[in-house]
Amino acid sequence: MTTTLEPIEPYRAVELYLGQRETEVAASTLQTHRSRLRAFLRWCELEEIGNMNDLTGRKLHEFRIWRRNDGDLNRVSEKTQMQTLRVFIRWCESIEAVDADLSTKVQSPSLATSDDSRDVMLSADRATAVLSYHEKYHYASLEHVTLALLWHTMMRRGSARALDVEDYHTDERYLEVVHRPDTGTPLKNKADGERLVALSEQMCTLLDDWVADQRPSVEDEHGRQPLLATLRGRLGASTITTYAYRATRPCIYTDGCPHDRDIESCDGTDVDLASKCPSSVSPHAMRRGSITHSLEEGTPDKVISDRANVSQGILDKHYDRRDERTKMEQRRDYLDRTRM
Repeated sequence: MTTTLEPIEPYRAVELYLGQRETEVAASTLQTHRSRLRAFLRWCELEEIGNMNDLTGRKLHEFRIWRRNDGDLNRVSEKTQMQTLRVFIRWCESIEAVDADLSTKVQSPSLATSDDSRDVMLSADRATAVLSYHEKYHYASLEHVTLALLWHTMMRRGSARALDVEDYHTDERYLEVVHRPDTGTPLKNKADGERLVALSEQMCTLLDDWVADQRPSVEDEHGRQPLLATLRGRLGASTITTYAYRATRPCIYTDGCPHDRDIESCDGTDVDLASKCPSSVSPHAMRRGSITHSLEEGTPDKVISDRANVSQGILDKHYDRRDERTKMEQRRDYLDRTRM
């Protein structure tokens, strides 16, 4: 049976889509979708597409090429743009605005192992899903606290494990990151890596619950009390990596596998082989994702540079994955808010 499409203008379809998603996703996720779909609306205007019914697989491919060239996108940025478009088009199918299964014709680049690993990162959407899952099923566990700390503070793995209980100042809501090479916890940037890191109220509540109810009362071999502690002492760097890979497998926090694998026989479901899942990521990819998310949210570069302990040059070269138009739009938004 052929479905009769109902005419709808692109801007109206996007407006309705964002209106529905508003109650389903975090505000940051909604803003990301709005930003990405803004480019789609601009393309529709240029191509004089005034009705979503007129979209075809060929036209969507033309948009992909235009978007790649217009934004000077790398493969990872192009993929995230097209993934958001696919989700939107799939929703449009549900309201009979486009042909059924049109979303299957939205193409995006595949990311081979040879792609620059600096582009691998955990998206804000996925980070929210991972942490929500842990908050519901493993609240204030060591894994939950570690993952939340990495995402919230943008810390390196070594900085997180270097924290002691005394470095957490609950009343003033901050962490003190200290270089202690003589007792086994040097920082990557040594004394230059020392800093005070502000915490949200929610993060403090989680840390308070961890310290009060879950953290084992142990010391490490140097007589220090590690904040992230196991029954054997300070949490190891390799264990932090295991936590990241294990927790970011989609089959853990969703009902399926985005790679169409048989979950029962997939090697990636083995805890020791979690890195074999194509979607699992390392702690550094979490850090990169958190930094990129903050940049996309419009947080000033200097604030992120100081908080994450990364120079402006390195931030621009290795972490900033925004395309030039997104940067321009954010500057425009900032000027509109601050202009007298």
